[in-house]
Amino acid sequence: MLNVELLRPLVRAAWGPDTCDPVSREQWRPDNPARGQCGTTALVVQDLLGGDLILAEVHVGGAKVWNHYWNRLPDGTEVDLTSDQFQPGEVVVGGRVQHRPPDAPRRCREEYELLRQRVLSALASPRID
Repeated sequence: MLNVELLRPLVRAAWGPDTCDPVSREQWRPDNPARGQCGTTALVVQDLLGGDLILAEVHVGGAKVWNHYWNRLPDGTEVDLTSDQFQPGEVVVGGRVQHRPPDAPRRCREEYELLRQRVLSALASPRID
């Protein structure tokens, strides 16, 4: 049965600068692969595990600089596969359920579709346990 612990390494392996939010692409680095991946990752996790998308703000010095997404699974567990992207001084503030549009996202659609395809391909590949 698919769960977060099985999904986590597949998602992390699928990240790259081409799945990163274009606004954050210059900040993406192999030593911080989660940078700019929150929106696409949260959507893929929701596709596979259900639940809600959670949206919060990222503040630096008390001012909003960006948004951050993660998941609340159907059992109420909150999962944030990209929480390690943040630098010192970047603080996630708040969090509310964000309803997803009925089709693919308007922003980062290509990045989402690429990440989703990579994760689904990895799930379909035989694994040696």
